[in-house]
Amino acid sequence: MALIDHHDVFIGSTGDGWTFVVLNRPIPNAAHILTGAGFTAREHQGRTLYLLPPETAEEAQERASVAAYGLMAHTLDGVDLAWTTRQHGATPSREPDVTIRFTDHAVTATAAPGQADAILAQHGFTPAGAKRQYALPPGLGERDALMAVVRAEAYLYADGISVRIDLGIATTQDIPPAPSRPGAAPAQPPTTQVQRRSR
Repeated sequence: MALIDHHDVFIGSTGDGWTFVVLNRPIPNAAHILTGAGFTAREHQGRTLYLLPPETAEEAQERASVAAYGLMAHTLDGVDLAWTTRQHGATPSREPDVTIRFTDHAVTATAAPGQADAILAQHGFTPAGAKRQYALPPGLGERDALMAVVRAEAYLYADGISVRIDLGIATTQDIPPAPSRPGAAPAQPPTTQVQRRSR
């Protein structure tokens, strides 16, 4: 399972500035909600991605907010770690106050201002060798690490500290494929599926 597969809705950003939405379960009218907010649907390795090209943080935030509001009518199980939708620190060229990075083996943070230290510590980050370097405990499960980052990012943002979440996804082509579903029943002919729906 990939980082983006733990919640019904995952909103993130690629390293090159695209905003993306992944839906991990069917949500009524989701395609209409997302495309109506300006996202473009694209099939990618077994999943449908909803994409916004790089644009200003204000435009991306408005579009993502409209989409999230529409999706919340059907689920509250969503995560938004898209740095592209944040008003401060949302351009690739500006260095944020705090950068949190997901890699295959660790979740680390680099902090510039002193006020970020306490917030990172409050959410499980501990000093990791170099000055201003922090990490989550290595034994933490992926979902728990994700939620620690969600909480830390929310507190940092609320304190006016710019944060960039690096998901380790450089471009839209690097978004992980849909998880395999072992033991899933084979696809049935369309007529059978229609009959089942009509019952």
